Amino acid sequence: MFHIHRLGLVPYMEAWDLQKDWVAKIDAGESGNRLLLLEHPHTITLGRGFHQENLIFSKEYYDRQGISIVEIDRGGDVTYHGPGQLVGYPIFHLGERGNDSHGYLRDLEEALIIALKEFGIEGGRKAPYTGVWVGDVKIAAIGVKFNRGRKNRGYITSHGFALNVNTDLRYFNLIIPCGIREFGVTSMQQILGREVDVNHVMDAVVRGFEQVFGWKAEPAE
Repeated sequence: MFHIHRLGLVPYMEAWDLQKDWVAKIDAGESGNRLLLLEHPHTITLGRGFHQENLIFSKEYYDRQGISIVEIDRGGDVTYHGPGQLVGYPIFHLGERGNDSHGYLRDLEEALIIALKEFGIEGGRKAPYTGVWVGDVKIAAIGVKFNRGRKNRGYITSHGFALNVNTDLRYFNLIIPCGIREFGVTSMQQILGREVDVNHVMDAVVRGFEQVFGWKAEPAE
């Protein structure tokens, strides 16, 4: 089983602190698995694989645009978060799944691919990249951290995925998303030609997670 938290619009640092709290609680055996679903204000995050050339402008420029810059501890390069983008942070203990970090990334992709099918969108993978793609454009970015448990053996995951639902794609022009220059990004809204209800997308994502992970989802207590 895993619990679902639907949190609305949450500042990035607040959500990061929340992830750390849940990682500690799961490690201490005080909580079960969690999936945090939310949106962020305009934020650019720099992962552990960040290359400076992928941040096109100065920090002062981004400040003037109302965009926060945050260095974080997930894998991957630079990405954008903002309103209209569904962000998911699974805080999962992978011990019962063999601590398979590579398999976990593929599971995240598969859960989103299943969710997109409910809207008639054929998502897929594009080797060697991580994420979900529609043809040659990326619709969902994935970047995670595998936290080594101190009390419970095995990995506890944090960070996760960012699915472009009604995202203003112009913000991606301010960076080289995930350091990939040759391919662009898309959104569900752009593909379908209409605004999409984010709550319906959350429902579909939860069903995708249930199917892939084999766990029942429950609303957070």
